[in-house]
Amino acid sequence: MKVLVTGAAGFIGSQTANALLERGDEVVGIDNLNDYYDVSLKRARLARLEKHAKFQFVRAELAHRDQVDRVFAHKPDRVVHLAAQAGVRYAFKNPHAYVDANLAGFLHILEGCRHHEIEHLVYASSSSVYGANTNLPFSVHDNVDHPLSLYAATKKANELMAHSYSHLYGIPVTGLRFFTVYGPWGRPDMSLFLFTKKIIAGEPIDVFNFGHHARDFTFIADVVEGIVRIVDRVAAPSLAWNSECPDPGTSAAPYRLYNLGNSHPVELLYVIECIETAVGRKALKNMLPLQPGDVPRTFANIDALVDDIGFRPRTPIEEGIRRFVDWYKDFYGHA
Repeated sequence: MKVLVTGAAGFIGSQTANALLERGDEVVGIDNLNDYYDVSLKRARLARLEKHAKFQFVRAELAHRDQVDRVFAHKPDRVVHLAAQAGVRYAFKNPHAYVDANLAGFLHILEGCRHHEIEHLVYASSSSVYGANTNLPFSVHDNVDHPLSLYAATKKANELMAHSYSHLYGIPVTGLRFFTVYGPWGRPDMSLFLFTKKIIAGEPIDVFNFGHHARDFTFIADVVEGIVRIVDRVAAPSLAWNSECPDPGTSAAPYRLYNLGNSHPVELLYVIECIETAVGRKALKNMLPLQPGDVPRTFANIDALVDDIGFRPRTPIEEGIRRFVDWYKDFYGHA
């Protein structure tokens, strides 16, 4: 089939597009190649995809409706929407970027799906939507009305927008709440990348919440496998849905939500130890308090993912970090 993948030059998008291409699908990739982080890394990801004959790249801005309309003229069968303005702290500097990309951009994707009879829209949400919730592990059946960052608020809004379009127009939609995705080709603004870079260089690292953050680190290969499996399982209405006791994770519309996480939170101090082992050098730590908008702990309940899709992420943190550090050294030329 032909799949439209947004954010095709991004960390998750590029590897999802590659997996679809390798199994024989045709992929139309869209990205704006903005400079939120190193554009050369994005171009290197794209170069891997452009080796495939069935890949087409379109540079476009999601916030521009006419550009998105032109992308849908390629007539995709299904859509994997992974493009977004990411990051919690960047919203303090540039909140409008989140409204443009994550709200206006998502509306344009929904409109494209509506007018082109898309078989299934799979889109990226985030574990950040759980916000002030402290009931662990986080479940898709929990209420998520207390986001702690603008980024989280836009992702919650995406879920609501997707549900309204699924209800009104019968579009099958599945939202995926990603939990701290990491691995080769990862984002330079994320802690694993920053820590590895600075430890190799012998520079101190900023360790927020004094290292007591716990994150449900999920390896990129596991995330991509989950996405591809979910693309193939078109969302359907829940026959058990009850409007008198509504379940946030399902609906009478063809709408689903899944947590995509390792379901095994790891404390940041242990992550640093794993990096030190893989790099072969001790870190210089600058211990700092919890930052505004940060959630102290994430932990995914993946029962719905296992029950419906039959899939469970399986890469241990030690192996995942070793594979990331090996890629980093190779890509950036460190012996």
